Amino acid sequence: MAPQEFYEFSRTSGLIAHLYDAAIDDALWPGTANRIAETLGSTSTVLKLHGEGARVNLLECTDNLMVSEREQAWADDWHRKDLWVERSVAYGMERIITDEDLVTREEQARSGFYQEWLRHLDIHHMLGAVFPAADGAIGVLGVHRPCEAGPYSVAERQQVALVLPHLQQALRLGQRFAAVSQAHAASLQALDKLDTGVLMVDGTGRVIQASSMAERLLRENAEMAVVGGRLALRTPAQHNKLLSLVRGAVDTARGRIAEPGVTLSIPRPHRMPLALEVAPLREAVSTFGAQRPAVLVFIRDPEAPISVARLRELFGLTRTEGVVAAALGQGASLEEIAATIGIGLATVRSHLKRILAKTSTHRQAEATALLARSVSTVSDQ
Repeated sequence: MAPQEFYEFSRTSGLIAHLYDAAIDDALWPGTANRIAETLGSTSTVLKLHGEGARVNLLECTDNLMVSEREQAWADDWHRKDLWVERSVAYGMERIITDEDLVTREEQARSGFYQEWLRHLDIHHMLGAVFPAADGAIGVLGVHRPCEAGPYSVAERQQVALVLPHLQQALRLGQRFAAVSQAHAASLQALDKLDTGVLMVDGTGRVIQASSMAERLLRENAEMAVVGGRLALRTPAQHNKLLSLVRGAVDTARGRIAEPGVTLSIPRPHRMPLALEVAPLREAVSTFGAQRPAVLVFIRDPEAPISVARLRELFGLTRTEGVVAAALGQGASLEEIAATIGIGLATVRSHLKRILAKTSTHRQAEATALLARSVSTVSDQ
């Protein structure tokens, strides 16, 4: 292989590798258009999707294709009326084409697409392809250079032919990873909204993931902590019991017979104990090997505050009724509520009657159970 050929091969291989890296980590996508342009000896590149209803999604382009905010509507209109895309679809999907395949010199001279849009961008020659994309969209790869740079050669067509299938695959992978990432983010956000702390730990208690409430409970309770990256309880007996529960849950996830215990009460001085529960997380097995075994640890504080605002919204309570209802949900007696709020016991009983009516309950114990288990216990974080 001649030195120049080796150089071109190396640049193309590097671009292909970058496309797959960017599919895995979308933070690497910015600058991809520049790499494509440089690899193909061009001045600009655009990657976009044309969807239904003339919808255009500009995935990536070189900086010299960006327009000012004032010109954006004008640019969007020309992207929708892209003559090259229209002709390329008719010419054939996934076929490598140049401007010479699509338009004549006469058309260039009278076309508004050339005279208004492309002249503004200093674009004359084009090399690229259109290809099927997700959800029925049409993917577009366009590489350009000015008139004086000359038309694209057969060798440059071959370069694009080599890159195109990898670009298509990278986009498909990127879309799949984005969907997985969205599902993962939704799961984490859901955990963060719970008033129950959730940790994912491995078989040794090492913390892999922790929800916002779990982090808060760890900060506010000296009875437990993360030491050396592992969940630990203050007393040795409690800690050994926790490790036993974790190991049992790992065995359960692996289909082995495990000890029946899954819960643990964590005493606190002058406060109600924390409730801890361990649940197995089934191992995920793929072609690339099994993931390390893990379990979920749920931690609940029975004294966690109940959102007054949510109670009021849920049951149509007044401000004072909301305060009384939240205290009831936390197990406070009428006498304790009266002393805390600074009102008479008879007034608290009047509020209770109205709370019973608005929650469609008939007894204080029934209302307390409803308030303690309502959606008002979702975390405000």
